[in-house]
Amino acid sequence: MKKLIVLASIALASQFALAADKAPTAQQQLMGTCNTEAKTKELKGDDRKAYMSSCLSDGRKRQQERMKTCNVDATGKKGDERKAFMSECLKK
Repeated sequence: MKKLIVLASIALASQFALAADKAPTAQQQLMGTCNTEAKTKELKGDDRKAYMSSCLSDGRKRQQERMKTCNVDATGKKGDERKAFMSECLKK
């Protein structure tokens, strides 16, 4: 029984370690930014919900525009070169 608990603990710890190594996605970054701005503005309740909805919506639109621009700029690039270019372009 003790071995099972130890193995489960190790498996759980390794999952947390793997999750910590991954960079946040664009959506996670956007959520963090909007959340920080809402805290700074000290918004609560319905005001916070409305602000978060608006902020996330605007962020998605900006991300889509950035994707379109990066796609146009990546014309002619293929494979790893395109992948690296798009990754760097979308981080800006």
